Amino acid sequence: MKILIAVDGSSSALRAVKYATTLAKQLTEKPHITLVTVHDDTGLRHMRKYLPKDGLEDYFRDISERDLKPARKLLDKADLPHDMVIKIGHVVEEIMKTANAGKFDTLVLGSKGRSGLSDLVLGSVAQRLCALAKQPVVLVK
Repeated sequence: MKILIAVDGSSSALRAVKYATTLAKQLTEKPHITLVTVHDDTGLRHMRKYLPKDGLEDYFRDISERDLKPARKLLDKADLPHDMVIKIGHVVEEIMKTANAGKFDTLVLGSKGRSGLSDLVLGSVAQRLCALAKQPVVLVK
C-alpha cells in the first residue's frame, strides 16, 4: 500500500502522521509512505527578479524541511521507511499531481491547516482534495 501524507507544519498535519503511523502498523506488510509539503509561491513570484537565481527555491526548501522534521521523527520512531517530496506551487494541484503520478492508494491529511481565513473565501485544501481525489482521502481531526 502506498500512503501519501500531506504535511504543512500544523498540529493537525502531525495528527495525520500519527494516524497514518497507527494505520501502517496494522497492515500485514510495511507500506510505502511519502510525506509531501507544498508552499504556494503566488505572493512572492514578483520577488524572483530581485533575488539570486535559486533564492526562493532555497527559502521554500528551508521552510519545507522545518515543516517535515516532526513528521519524519514520528515515522523514524515507528521504524517506518518513508521519503519526502517538496513542491512549490498551487497546493491542491501539486498534491494531486504527486498522488496521481505516484499512484498512491490513500491520501492522509489533517482537517485544518495553516491557511485560516482564506478557507472561508476559497474553501479548504482538505475540501478541494476530497472533491478531486481519485483515491480515498482520510481527514484527521
